[in-house]
Amino acid sequence: AATEAALKDVGPIDLLVNNAACTKLQPFLEVTADQFDLLFNVNVKAVLHVSQMVAGGMKTRGSGGSIVNVSSQASQRALRDHTVYCSTKGALDMLTKVMALELGPHQIRVNSVNPTVVMTKMGRLGWSDPEKAQTMKSRIPLGRFAEEEDVVNSILFLLSEKSSMINGVALPVDGGHLAC
Repeated sequence: AATEAALKDVGPIDLLVNNAACTKLQPFLEVTADQFDLLFNVNVKAVLHVSQMVAGGMKTRGSGGSIVNVSSQASQRALRDHTVYCSTKGALDMLTKVMALELGPHQIRVNSVNPTVVMTKMGRLGWSDPEKAQTMKSRIPLGRFAEEEDVVNSILFLLSEKSSMINGVALPVDGGHLAC
């Protein structure tokens, strides 16, 4: 209800970036129902809900638009202790494809960006152990984690008319990690 109230008075929205996410590192055998629900609510359900409201307005106006969901390379590559996070990002990638399929006829494009570790507050927290970080960096051909700007530039491209024929894509922003 709070989300609906907040979006009600914003006015027409033609571009949407779904960028909320959270994680809790837990080994598979220690995953709790509370953490499962929290991560799926924030990482998947919120995207569905906000996108329904915004895309509904785009469809009603007949204006088309572009939606970019911020996913993760963790949707395609398992990470130890990231059981639920990886699962939510896999679900988000499939949600992106279904949205692209159903909204495309209304000229609403839906894509995701799938970065490697990004040096946000959450990224620094999850990868602060130098040994753990080096193990991950060694699997990235460019040898570094992404900066916020790397992801922002990819999002701006997908929102722009320069990507007018791109729909339903999960764009890796991972320095080549998924190529290995």
